[in-house]
Amino acid sequence: MESSAEELEVGATGLTVEQAIANLRSPDLSLRYYAAWWLGKFRVREPAAVDALIAALEDEADRTELGGYPLRRNAARALGKLSDRRAVPGLICCLDCDDFYVREAAAQSLAMLGDPSAIPVLMKLLDGGVDAAVDVPGRPHLTQPYDSVLEALGALQAKSAIPLIQPFTEHPSPKIQYAALRAMYQLTQEDSYGQRLLAGLNSDDLKLRRVVLSDLGAIGYVGAAAAIASCRAENSFKLLSLKGLLESQLQTQPTQLSDSAIHLMSLMDSLL
Repeated sequence: MESSAEELEVGATGLTVEQAIANLRSPDLSLRYYAAWWLGKFRVREPAAVDALIAALEDEADRTELGGYPLRRNAARALGKLSDRRAVPGLICCLDCDDFYVREAAAQSLAMLGDPSAIPVLMKLLDGGVDAAVDVPGRPHLTQPYDSVLEALGALQAKSAIPLIQPFTEHPSPKIQYAALRAMYQLTQEDSYGQRLLAGLNSDDLKLRRVVLSDLGAIGYVGAAAAIASCRAENSFKLLSLKGLLESQLQTQPTQLSDSAIHLMSLMDSLL
């Protein structure tokens, strides 16, 4: 564990690292599922834990009636939190899994791990463009986890993917649009993409406003600071968004506080 506070929290669950790793190989599928979640939740970066989670990406035992892989999903999500790039090949393989949610979790984790070797396979998921990005009959999702794929390509600075990403800024789904705008801003730094994303804060849908808050924080769009602070959303979401902006400012000027950083901290104080 990384801190005494975290150790106390782990202890309160009644599970140890060794038990969690062992449970990933248990015949009890519920124990395996929980162990994968637990190792990610508490960011257990021990090599044995990472190895066990990577192995779980190929699990065949835990299947839903519709053919999903719950354990693979949890393992993929956990590996993104552990900062170990040994997981990258296995996660790339998961992008070819029949389970939509495994592909989604893999794309999100590859974005977190920051390995550009994932870019070609992520780009492949955009084959067919906007015309292929349609609902799957009888399922509550599109053919691919487009928002997660677009966000991953932006985070990985996949400039070669710009021609593939740009058309998605006009996708009928606002959520997909926002993901594409987020990626395009990260890849081009063109203000027009940030402004279009900022306009999403005026959506009538609270869930979409929350998505935009997250996106603006992720791209560090400082021009959105005042709009974020006054957005019709919970303060917790606004604070996380402003925190993203502040972190971006501190990365560009790590040795001193800029006027923008001071302004951001003032806005955050006003929301506490």
